[in-house]
Amino acid sequence: MCVCVCVCVCVCVCVCVCGPQRRSQKRAPSFRRLLKTSGVKLQNKQEARRQRQQSRDRKQQKSLRRALRGHAAHSTPRPLDACKPRPEEEEDEEAFVESLPTDMMDEDDLQQITASFINRDLAPERPGGRKRRADVVRSFEKLPRKQLRTEEQDLVQLLPIKDRRGGVIPQSMQRPGSVWRWFKSPGGCNVVSPPEEEPQSSVELTAEEREQLRAQRISERKLRIAGLASAVIADPANNIKRLKELRGMLMEADPSVAVTVRKLVMVSLMEIFKDIVPSYKIRPLTSTEKAAKVKKETLQLREFEEGLVSQYKFYLEDLEQTVKDWKQRKRKRSQAVALQAYRGLAVVAVRCLCELLLALPHFNFHNNIIVMLVPLMNEPNRTVSGLCCSAVASLFQQDKVGVASLGVVRVISGLVKSLNYNVRPEVLRTLVSLRIKEVQLKKDTEDTAPKSKFMNYKDKKKNLSRMQRKWKKAEERLQKELLEAEASESKEKKIKVHTETLNIVFLVYFRILKKAQKSVLLPCVLEGLANFAHLINVEFFDDLLSVLQSLIQSGDLSDRESLHCIQTAFNILSGQGDVLNIDPLSFYSHLYRTLPRLHAGRCNDDIIIVLRCLDVMLTRRRKQVTLQRAMAFIKRLSMLSLHVLPNAAVAIMAASRAVMHAFPRCDLLLDNEVQGSGLYLPELDEPEHCNPQNTSLWELHRLQRHFHPLVRRFALHLSHGAPSDGSAALSAQLSRSAPEQLFDDYSLKDMTFNPPVAAPSTKKKVTHSHTHTHTHTHTHTHTHPFTSVIPDHIYRFVDICSSFP
Repeated sequence: MCVCVCVCVCVCVCVCVCGPQRRSQKRAPSFRRLLKTSGVKLQNKQEARRQRQQSRDRKQQKSLRRALRGHAAHSTPRPLDACKPRPEEEEDEEAFVESLPTDMMDEDDLQQITASFINRDLAPERPGGRKRRADVVRSFEKLPRKQLRTEEQDLVQLLPIKDRRGGVIPQSMQRPGSVWRWFKSPGGCNVVSPPEEEPQSSVELTAEEREQLRAQRISERKLRIAGLASAVIADPANNIKRLKELRGMLMEADPSVAVTVRKLVMVSLMEIFKDIVPSYKIRPLTSTEKAAKVKKETLQLREFEEGLVSQYKFYLEDLEQTVKDWKQRKRKRSQAVALQAYRGLAVVAVRCLCELLLALPHFNFHNNIIVMLVPLMNEPNRTVSGLCCSAVASLFQQDKVGVASLGVVRVISGLVKSLNYNVRPEVLRTLVSLRIKEVQLKKDTEDTAPKSKFMNYKDKKKNLSRMQRKWKKAEERLQKELLEAEASESKEKKIKVHTETLNIVFLVYFRILKKAQKSVLLPCVLEGLANFAHLINVEFFDDLLSVLQSLIQSGDLSDRESLHCIQTAFNILSGQGDVLNIDPLSFYSHLYRTLPRLHAGRCNDDIIIVLRCLDVMLTRRRKQVTLQRAMAFIKRLSMLSLHVLPNAAVAIMAASRAVMHAFPRCDLLLDNEVQGSGLYLPELDEPEHCNPQNTSLWELHRLQRHFHPLVRRFALHLSHGAPSDGSAALSAQLSRSAPEQLFDDYSLKDMTFNPPVAAPSTKKKVTHSHTHTHTHTHTHTHTHPFTSVIPDHIYRFVDICSSFP
């Protein structure tokens, strides 16, 4: 019993000495529980608890010493009062000791407990527990805070250094961007001295220095771009990942070089893709192909193709996002580029898209490029719109198969319909560049009819066995795959694609003729109909001719639009429409009425349309044209040649020569004027009733004195009846040249004479005769310094001009 009491007392003493560190959530063991526990077990528990407490104390003391090391130079002795317990704790301990059963303890144990409580605050056996540490922290908090203060606030703390004695000396410096100097503080600490008053020019860079720094950065970026691009082009299969690094430079963050670097990266990537893209379309692999085992070379090729397609896709997305940011006037992706600079980036992006549209029509995402560029054709910005329209026109001209052209025409048709025909005329003018020469005019309903099976019942009844039919079917499938592998298309497929393309084009044209006759698109529609009218189906001839005739009679069209209407009508009649018994007299009269309104002061390009109309109206339809009509047109063309530019005069006389060859009896116009059947009525607008047989081509005499040598040559040739041999005959080159070719060859677009005017051989003297009132006459002959250098053709030109009323 005494042993149990001693054990209990020892446990209580240990608990009191250590102090209540942390209240445990477990319930304290009762006295009966302690009596049932062996003394060895209790000692082990107390020893473990004591070790854990000592470990906590060491960690806490270590953290305190670390905190004190930077703030106190010397450790101050701690007063003994700091180790004394608080009064309330002493009262608790005394009450606990008094509550112990002293009658059950030995005298030695009681004396030891009493002595430990008495001597605890004076000579403790070990450092105090949690109470002592708490007191130390409280006393430390009461101490004044000591901190090194400097007048300079904008300091950066550096790594400290040690002196010879081992002392740590803190280091600090002023932030970059200002001039600073070191000085040693009285306490031995090197700090930064703030500059007193320095001029601002020493802190900020000058304009020249900024420009030099920008040029240096641009050169560094150029070298990096060149290195990455060279690596990719040298070995595309192994360096395809370099495209990702190069594409990452599209997000250049330096504002001084961001715009230039992005433009360079866009153009570089465009040229790289044009070089490394294969000549076939890459399709995604199926699940079966991915699961199959292949050779190492095939696996590398697949990885290269997959990486190429993904990088090409990301590049196109970057270009599209650049254009969208410019159109929406938003700056979403980066703050390094100003809104004003996005226009230049967008122009470069559009230029890259146009180059890819023309260079890679066979590769992936070509339809996506078409969808991006076609709406930009209607952009108010003339630069962007011009780039897109020229790219689409070039695509139409170089597309041999017609698949890419069909995709563009579909998107243009949807754009015109969605905008309710409020588009720029240049959008529809690009359709004139389509290379459609042959279409399937008959059996158009076969394209819309459902496809029949491989063989019908009658074909199966032939002398072909089931195995033979199977082999024939497999052979046709193999032939189709071979054509796809060779990238060659059959003629039937090409005609089918062209037919579908032309149907969409005519659908757009007919919609505008029906719903928007007063639109600005009407000239483009009439020009397109004039080019493709010979490919229109016969079923639409009557309706189209009636619409064209109503447009001409309305009087709302300009001369150019009227000429397009006339050209369209006669293209229809000269093709499949020749079987129709129609006399387009109103179109002849309108052209005859329009010719006098063309002169050198207006657009010279209208002469081209006149030449085409004359060819299809007179030369090709010589059997349907009367002699009176042909002579009236020759007379009016001779009058027109006096009022146009030299190249137009040459082309008009070449057209008159062709009409004279088609109607040999027109040589009546080379005789003197007669009045047998009435006077010639030049102001009458009806070619059949103006009596052209009673006049003569006196204009040829004036044209023989023209300053242009070729005009004089043609006038002399026509005045002699357009002979094929003799002195008045033309050269072989001129006689074989078409009027349109002569118009282009001798054009004055370069503002030079073609052929060049030869210098005069001799100086011409001007003689003036003066008659005086004297009986004799004096003749004075002198040469003016200005008139001596005037060529002869200038005098002829002045003579011709003076003949005009």
